[in-house]
Amino acid sequence: MRILIYTYNYHPEPIGIAPLMTELAEGLVKHGHSVRVITGMPNYPERQIYEGYQGKFYITELKEGVTIQRSYLRIKSQPNLLDRLLLELSFVFSSLPQAFNGWRPDIILLTVPPLLVSLPATLLSRLYKCPVVLNVQDILPEAAIRVGLLKNKWMIRILEIIEKFAYKNAHTISVIADGFVENIVKKGVSPSKIVCIPNWVDINFIKPLPKDRNPWRTTHKLDDKFVVLYSGNIALTQGLETVIEAAAKLSHIPKISFVIAGESKALAILQEYCLKKGADNVVLLPLQPREQLPDMLAAADVGLILQKHNVISFNMPSKIPLLLASGRPIIASVPKEGTAARAIKRSGGGVVVKPESPSALVSAILDLYNNPSKATQLGQKGRKFAVERYSFEQSLNDYEALFEAVVSGEELNISLPKLASRESALLSK
Repeated sequence: MRILIYTYNYHPEPIGIAPLMTELAEGLVKHGHSVRVITGMPNYPERQIYEGYQGKFYITELKEGVTIQRSYLRIKSQPNLLDRLLLELSFVFSSLPQAFNGWRPDIILLTVPPLLVSLPATLLSRLYKCPVVLNVQDILPEAAIRVGLLKNKWMIRILEIIEKFAYKNAHTISVIADGFVENIVKKGVSPSKIVCIPNWVDINFIKPLPKDRNPWRTTHKLDDKFVVLYSGNIALTQGLETVIEAAAKLSHIPKISFVIAGESKALAILQEYCLKKGADNVVLLPLQPREQLPDMLAAADVGLILQKHNVISFNMPSKIPLLLASGRPIIASVPKEGTAARAIKRSGGGVVVKPESPSALVSAILDLYNNPSKATQLGQKGRKFAVERYSFEQSLNDYEALFEAVVSGEELNISLPKLASRESALLSK
């Protein structure tokens, strides 16, 4: 097949959807398909165009057999709502000529957010007479409303109309968590149009490694520490202040160290909060190179997942499969009825505590600190679940089967059970 992937984020951006879409595109090429990627100039998470891409309007690259067609983005490092809208619009209009600059696709995989990209993708679909598979990574505008980013009633109404437009015009909607299915069905979408294929992890790259003689621990002077790790995007949905407050409450135990790895601007804010709370047991680090990721995850005694209390069925942290695959236990400070809590409980690889509660987080950390056998058991269960549920090869095969079913015109209610078999089997356990 000739597959066009329309995604705002792609390699070399280190976190979020970019590594996932890069792995998917390259995996499809290895399976014999032709893949073009329409994307923007790399800028995430610092919201600054990477060196080598600045001042360029269009760039076409070839990496691992994938043709990558990049286009201009209007970027502001500290965007307000208007800046965010203009950013999305800049990608909508600048990416369209790139999409036409190449072979006619058999199928389009469109990732959202951003939501407005559904407009050019739908235009391409109609002109090329090829179906769109809409891959929903976060449910917008609901996510922006719940975290307080979007308050203007007119803007909310417009984005809700675009959301309905995207769902209506997609041939198929692929979601990354079953909670998303419930959310979208409530908005009037037929369940037969939706398939759940979770985000994945390369279980051969991220795997359990020994904590002793760990080079990452040694480099950061953590050899004798009980390490509580948070690594990844630091956004409005997380509330990392909870971690800082928990660290302050545990500062009397010198063996416990907290490590937060994220983008520099967010770290500067957290540094001020550490000083304010007297949390001198927190190590703040920039996002680590991908090649160091296995050692960093293996250096942890506990991995953290955080969400605010109002993040329910519109967000699923992509770091969950990574932490599970590393064989380290997870403490998830997340809403108990949300998609993240559901995934952690189902995996058996961690514990869920009340979100935005430093005391609840402290209790969970102390429990694993004082019960190393429990921590080990949780880590082993999590690794087993990751191998069964989140392996890249299985997700790649599922996407390939989905694309083949869509292109050949098979009824989705026939192909859905095949693709959802892992979900159903594990839900029944």
